[in-house]
Amino acid sequence: MAPKLRILLLLVVIPVWLPADQGHDHGPAIGEVGSVSFPVSCSPAAQKVFSRSVAMLHSFWYEEAARSFSSVADADPTCAMAWWGVAMSYYHPLWEPPTADALQKGVSAIRKSKALEAKTERERAYIAALGAFYEADPSLDYLSRNRTYSQAMERVYRSNPQDSEAAVFYALSLVASASPTDKTYANQRQAGAILEKILTTQPDHPGVAHYILHSYDNPVLASQGLEAARRYARIAPAVPHALHMPSHIFVRVGLWDDAANSNLAAVKAGKKYERDVNMDAAWDQRLHPTDYLVYSLLQGGQDEDAAALVKEVSQISKIQPDNLTGSYVLAVVPARYAMERRSWAEAAALVPRPSAFPYTEAVTYWAKAMGYAHTGDFVAARQSLNKVQAIRDQLRQSRQDYWADQTEVLVREDSAWLAHAQTKHGDNEDQTIALMRSAADLESSMAKHPITPGAVLPAAELLGDLLLELNRPAEALLAYETSLQSAPERFHSLAGAARAAELAGDGVRARRYYSKLLNNCAHSQTARSELSVARTYLAKK
Repeated sequence: MAPKLRILLLLVVIPVWLPADQGHDHGPAIGEVGSVSFPVSCSPAAQKVFSRSVAMLHSFWYEEAARSFSSVADADPTCAMAWWGVAMSYYHPLWEPPTADALQKGVSAIRKSKALEAKTERERAYIAALGAFYEADPSLDYLSRNRTYSQAMERVYRSNPQDSEAAVFYALSLVASASPTDKTYANQRQAGAILEKILTTQPDHPGVAHYILHSYDNPVLASQGLEAARRYARIAPAVPHALHMPSHIFVRVGLWDDAANSNLAAVKAGKKYERDVNMDAAWDQRLHPTDYLVYSLLQGGQDEDAAALVKEVSQISKIQPDNLTGSYVLAVVPARYAMERRSWAEAAALVPRPSAFPYTEAVTYWAKAMGYAHTGDFVAARQSLNKVQAIRDQLRQSRQDYWADQTEVLVREDSAWLAHAQTKHGDNEDQTIALMRSAADLESSMAKHPITPGAVLPAAELLGDLLLELNRPAEALLAYETSLQSAPERFHSLAGAARAAELAGDGVRARRYYSKLLNNCAHSQTARSELSVARTYLAKK
């Protein structure tokens, strides 16, 4: 670990672990989770635990929220909202759809909630809104079900203007129901406006800070989330996800040390949680920040630290729960490490992990195809590309259009680079560029999924690499700068932009980008050639 990161990790405040809520003593002791006031018509003993349970829910600590809401039901068997809370714990609006088992548990809980006939109209409205999700037409896709819930929550929000919890949950539903291709970010802006207003009166509310980060987790709005990013981990220091979540904004604006330290703390807390509950697997909420950590370290040239994490991930054989979040990390971390370092032989040697989530395998085959293309094994490259194409078709047939489109980006990237490698400045140069440009255009038309800090290699960056190899530096510079607009401060986009500017005769921009690269890599542990090139260039000017 680089010296600066090691020191900062030691300064992370680990919370004092307080006595657990009564009723379910088989769970871990839980510390500070933030401040929430959610009045319900249940017993006073149940009320205290209920508000704390909602605080956990707002930080997506779903396992502990479900346990805690169950203890509310134990404390007051007539409390209908306790079962609403249990049902909410199985609904993860910003993550993947519920499994069949989780869906069944959620349906069972919401039915118990309805059967208890909540005492107030407000409570019945909350229960009905969640019921709209669980009881929606089974043929609806996940986004449509999220929108059904959001429409119902809007009615709760409009009918209860003094209920800040209705506003917070409605704001979350807006983010969850946003179109992944809406680059105006209309829903996210609306959610952010609602939440920013509440933040002024409830600065320690975990959901407000958390959902602001999700609202602004995009290239256009990210800088508006910095205040909430600085605040959230202090609000709920007991929650591993709260320690990680600020890095969604730090990554978006290229604050690599901040992002790394956020995730170092989250990984450490995640491992502690695994021990506390005797988990015999790697928790998905420990793996998720591991990917963000690897990504951040690689942007700062801290390759040795990243390599240690890659080795750790490679030894994991079981994840809990077995979901897209964890499966994605197991596939993408070794691919990131190879591809970010442009270690093509290493990329070609990657071993795909069988997964119930096809896109994760597509990432590995994509990296292998790129590795083979760059090392001259065109037959193997074509075989890997065929695998990516087959996965794209499988996703399309199963109506997973977002992931099918994401896989189509990979298909176009592999196809362009394989064509380039085979022809090397042949007659198809313009067609190859057009294909790579179409990959960049398709990628830019979609929002990134929250499970990832970003594409393993942005398509616009790969377009810049291609143009640079084709001796078209002015065009390459534009491509790299496009990449930097959506992914600021990336190592290779900075290095590429600097080199392209140098070759294009733009010394001002070359100096600026080389300087940024070296500044970001002040704690570098790598001998990457780009850093030597930068030092040499700046020394002679």
